[in-house]
Amino acid sequence: MKTIETEKNLLDIVSRSFADCTAERREDESVLTTNRRERMKKQGMVKAKKVVPVFFASDDNYIPFLAVAMHSLKKNASDRFNYRVYVLHSGLNGKDAETLMAMSEDGFEVHFVDVSEHIEKMKHCLCLRDYYTDAIYYRLFIVGLFPEYDKAVYLDSDTVILDDIADLYNADLGNNYIGAVTDQVVSSIPVFQDYTKKTLGVAGEKYFNSGVILMNLKKFREENFYDQFYKLLSAYPFRVAPDQDCLNVICKGKVKYFAKEWNKMPISGETNQPIKIVHYNLAEKPWHYDGIAHAEYFWEYAQETPFYDRILKHRSLFTEEMAKKDKLGGENLIKLAIEETENPENYFKKYGKAKGKK
Repeated sequence: MKTIETEKNLLDIVSRSFADCTAERREDESVLTTNRRERMKKQGMVKAKKVVPVFFASDDNYIPFLAVAMHSLKKNASDRFNYRVYVLHSGLNGKDAETLMAMSEDGFEVHFVDVSEHIEKMKHCLCLRDYYTDAIYYRLFIVGLFPEYDKAVYLDSDTVILDDIADLYNADLGNNYIGAVTDQVVSSIPVFQDYTKKTLGVAGEKYFNSGVILMNLKKFREENFYDQFYKLLSAYPFRVAPDQDCLNVICKGKVKYFAKEWNKMPISGETNQPIKIVHYNLAEKPWHYDGIAHAEYFWEYAQETPFYDRILKHRSLFTEEMAKKDKLGGENLIKLAIEETENPENYFKKYGKAKGKK
């Protein structure tokens, strides 16, 4: 466990880093926005529109699927708002990034933000497993990197958006830290319900999925989110769902719960309910398997992107061996949840009860 002094030094370094990066990013965006506004002025199109900031995180491997998510977001966007889409990354293929950037137009801006410097400074305290990469933590940088926003939507790249995301963004969070949907994987599997309750101190029906969230950035800043985040990471390694578990612990009791239609997962098995966002969570990927619930939405938008042929090739190269690896990964995740639940030194047994959490 790190000393208080070490934690303070780390927080100071990261805070300075955020400030430097924010200044550079604002300067770059200012040039882009100024050029765009000048063009719009000449066309007599300047209107004051409410900005809806939407964030994704991706690496090179996920670019084709991110493209599908972004395309679906754009097709269902309203002309009443200005959507600013930010892709957080730590290095992307230049050609692919240009293809995504080509989605930009008046009312729908695409920006890329490299967070590799920030992730490198905290890499030593990040917990990862299996197929997880550093990208799962990128969403946590939004609070510090974008002080101009009081609220923001974050979406995983394995989503398809079927309604106007502005409707989610405009939801009133009150004093809650976050708006989210309860995790349908957890609610479907008793082992995970036991895990969240006995390891995190969060009831299964209250545990949310962090793949579709509305973040109260203003509240996070007021409550020193990064201080809480680093102290939590330093105190305990969350091995099952690292970033998501951490967020659930920090946000406990301060969550606005949205209807499942805003984060519909194939595992729920419900096919006749309203859907606003499909989230192909865990191994439920239509680009890997046939028979995935709500796959038709993914393929509808995928075929309209420049990455369709690459996605089809990806599907054709998915082998039985890879499917076995997916299955083994699911089994190991359940085993890990059981181990953590039975661990006499797990987070809730060691820290939660001492803080009076129930």
